[in-house]
Amino acid sequence: MTGTVKQRVRRTDGAGGPLRRVQIGNALSAFGSGFTMPYMFVYVDQVRGLGSLAAGMVFTVFALAALAVLPFTGRGIDRYGPRPVLLAGAALAAGGAYAFGQAGTAPTLLVSSFLFGAGITACQPALATMIVRSTGRAGRSRAFALQFTLVNLGMGIGALVGGQIVDPADPASLTRLFTIEALTLLGLAVIAGTARMPAAEPVPAAEGGSATGLRAVTADKAMLRLCLLVGLIFFTCYGQFESGVAAFTTDTVGTAPSVLGIAIGANALTIVLLQMVVVRLTERRRRTTAMAAAGVVWLGAWAAALVAGLVRSDALAATVAVVAVYALFGVGESLLAPTLGPIVADLAPARLLGTYNAAHALVKQIAIAVGPAVGVLLVGAGTWPLYLLAMAACTVLIVLLAVRLRGHLTPAQDNAVRAAAEVRPIVRELQTAA
Repeated sequence: MTGTVKQRVRRTDGAGGPLRRVQIGNALSAFGSGFTMPYMFVYVDQVRGLGSLAAGMVFTVFALAALAVLPFTGRGIDRYGPRPVLLAGAALAAGGAYAFGQAGTAPTLLVSSFLFGAGITACQPALATMIVRSTGRAGRSRAFALQFTLVNLGMGIGALVGGQIVDPADPASLTRLFTIEALTLLGLAVIAGTARMPAAEPVPAAEGGSATGLRAVTADKAMLRLCLLVGLIFFTCYGQFESGVAAFTTDTVGTAPSVLGIAIGANALTIVLLQMVVVRLTERRRRTTAMAAAGVVWLGAWAAALVAGLVRSDALAATVAVVAVYALFGVGESLLAPTLGPIVADLAPARLLGTYNAAHALVKQIAIAVGPAVGVLLVGAGTWPLYLLAMAACTVLIVLLAVRLRGHLTPAQDNAVRAAAEVRPIVRELQTAA
């Protein structure tokens, strides 16, 4: 009896061994991604001497790989479970990363980039499903928030370490980088892919509908509204973070690369310092309120960007404004981390958890692919006021859609019943004591 109770507590709080292994493996793979992602362009363009066009094609193929595999990934998770999909994805990504480091021609780079991107993408919904399986409703927000924190910390440390190894004049240094990335992905497979997952929740009889795959997602109006909101969030924030905003700060404001690095570091530091504090603030509030609050904070970020553009002749003032932009982005990201994953998990029928996570990842990937193209195009054309106005308008729409989503979620899905549920046991204890 004691063991059973202990297992239930671990699953509710998200403190069990399987979850720890998933989080450690996730952090390890994030370290590897930070190790290589910032230097893929340099590798193709300068080290292999294939030019910026080939480098751009590599990133395009990397993104298209996600669109190709995600619809099948969700079905695989629902049919076979998240572990086999994670193992297959990690192995595919490791092979792609190693091949990328060895490739010297455009065709071989494109093929290895596709394998690399497909494998990385397959891992994302599998990991999300493993987190849901390893936690109960009460501990889910903290688990997703911790995952987000570890990913940012891992990528930041990886980028810092990788930057010390990269030498464009020495192709072997980049080859070593991608080999290490392949090893971290194999580490993800060994650590997280072999974790024993709790059994999937039983499917209620009322949930045994005939719709499967993405058809079930498109029939769920609440999930469609959430996907629209998620797409806008990732287009406006994550899709601009390292592209449109970076182009604006360097080309328009005239920020030095070293200052941009400080600003990106401020973003990561903000997330690491605030994330678990924000979790405590949001776990007793509506999730839609947290999403709307993230939009309000990002409006402040775009206002700071406008200030940077207006005072760019004053180097110190512009630097402070640019750092504020990235720090405010980090505050908004911290508000979103404990909300998006748990909402998807609560909306998903137990039999379609993998499909819903894959659909969520697919929308994010499309937005991240489209966002940079739009941002760089507007900034590159010299229309930076239009760029900031468009992003601010999208952010206002995020706030409105978050508030409107509230009416399409149950109180449990929106976390509106959490505080009441926590108060009842305390009241009973007081009554018993009296």
